[in-house]
Amino acid sequence: MSEKKVRHILALSGGKDSSALAVYMKDKVPEMEYVFCDTGDELQETYDYLDKLEFYLRKKITRINSDRPFSHYLKLYRGVLPDSRTRWCTRMLKIKPYELFVGDDEVVSYVGIRADEPYRTGYISTKPGVRAVYPFRENNIRKADVFRILEESGLGVPAYYEWRSRSGCYFCFFQQRIEWVNLLERHPDLFKKAMEYEKNDPLTGERFTWVEGESLQELSMPHRVAQIKEQHEMRQAQMKQDRSNLSLGKIFESEEDDGEMPCLMCHL
Repeated sequence: MSEKKVRHILALSGGKDSSALAVYMKDKVPEMEYVFCDTGDELQETYDYLDKLEFYLRKKITRINSDRPFSHYLKLYRGVLPDSRTRWCTRMLKIKPYELFVGDDEVVSYVGIRADEPYRTGYISTKPGVRAVYPFRENNIRKADVFRILEESGLGVPAYYEWRSRSGCYFCFFQQRIEWVNLLERHPDLFKKAMEYEKNDPLTGERFTWVEGESLQELSMPHRVAQIKEQHEMRQAQMKQDRSNLSLGKIFESEEDDGEMPCLMCHL
């Protein structure tokens, strides 16, 4: 009886690190499978970039879809929006479909965690047949190298990096307030859809909002938008001053986000 073939899978998020890993691994593992767990609520910029990456790789990127949309699970969770503690959106729309795709096969999972991210472990499946490997860590690939890999490939970074720091759904709760403002100005239709998911519980008076302590309707008020922009510009000016004596490589290495870490299946 022949031994079962081991599958090699690289899961893409639409972000810079997993995309750079796909470029880095091109032609190194001929049987590599490239997959993207599509929630159906990604930015158009993400889909456009995946198309470019697919063309570069000369290999199909398999789109994996959940059997149910976000709205179904939101009803299941009684209108309670996902947050950094529950993260049910990642579990139901990313991890569950991915594990169904993997099945019971023996899999080597390629994860784009960099050498300058010692605090991250990555998504490790509970399935016994899945083994994670970290080529960037093994070869000392850092943030500056990721940008270099993408620029030298001709792909560059996804267009959403002009106004957003991460990939993921348009309503991702990890967005900063300035990114919500940018969504409002660049994709007002998506901002409106995200706003419609928020609600007040008439029985308890509890508010379910994407941003802690503030609804998107409140955030979108002209005076509030102006305030958020002003605060963001002040922070950017302070960061620029603090980094004026750093090399470009050190700047890249220091640009890690504050607070809780995002879901790697979505943002890596």
